[in-house]
Amino acid sequence: MRVALIADIHGNLVSLEAVLADVERQRVDQVVCLGDVASLGPQPHEVLARLKALGCPCVSGNHDDELLDPARVQGLGSWFVEVTSWCLEQLSAADLDYVRSFVSLVEIPLGGEAHLCGYHGSPRSNEERILATTPDGELDEMLAGHSAAVMAGAHNHVQMVRRHRGMYVIEVGSVGLPFEQFPWPGMPPFRAWAEYAIVSRTDSVLGVDLRRVSVDLDAVKRSIAESGMPGAAYWLGGGS
Repeated sequence: MRVALIADIHGNLVSLEAVLADVERQRVDQVVCLGDVASLGPQPHEVLARLKALGCPCVSGNHDDELLDPARVQGLGSWFVEVTSWCLEQLSAADLDYVRSFVSLVEIPLGGEAHLCGYHGSPRSNEERILATTPDGELDEMLAGHSAAVMAGAHNHVQMVRRHRGMYVIEVGSVGLPFEQFPWPGMPPFRAWAEYAIVSRTDSVLGVDLRRVSVDLDAVKRSIAESGMPGAAYWLGGGS
C-alpha cells in the first residue's frame, strides 16, 4: 500500500500540478489531502476543482475553516483579511459546499493491522502545532488518545519525521508554500519547490518518504500577477 499525503496547497495550482505529476510517477494507491487547500493563494477555485476531480479524502485545515467563517481571520493582520475576502470572491457556492465536506481526520488502512491517521494540526485541533521539539507529554495530549502506525499532519509547512511511543509522527510539508524552518520571523521567502510525503507498507515493512519536487517559480509568479490577488509581493515573501 502506497499513500501520497499532500497539504497546505494554499491556492497554488502550479505547485499542485507539479506534485500530482510526481505522485503519478510514484504509482501510489491513494492520495489524501491534509488541509489548507484554497485560501491565501492565486487560484483558489482551480485548486478546489482539481482536488474535487481527483476524488481524494480531504481533511479540514484552519484556513479551510476560515473560508467558511471569515470572521476567524480578524486580528491576524490586514493582509490575511484582504486576501481571504478576495479568495471568497473567487469561489462559488458549490466550491464552499465542497469545503464543508472536509473531515476532521481520516484513517487509511496500510495493510495487516497497520493504519495511518491523518489530520491537519493535531487530532485534537487543526490549529495545534506538532513539532520535532514538542515534549512527549504535550504530544500525548495533542494526539488525544489516537494511535496508529503513522500519525500524519501538516500545518507547519516544514517536513518532519519523529518516533513517538512506537509510532511514526510526521509532518508532510507544504505543496504551495513550503518553509525551511518554523517559526520564521514574518512571511518566509517563497521556495522553488513543493513538498509532500509517501507512506508505504510492503511485506510488513513501513516506509516514510518526504519528497520535494521542483516548481517553475516563473509560472507561479505569472499566476499571481494574472490573478489580481491583493498583496502579491507579500505572498511571495516580500513582506509588504
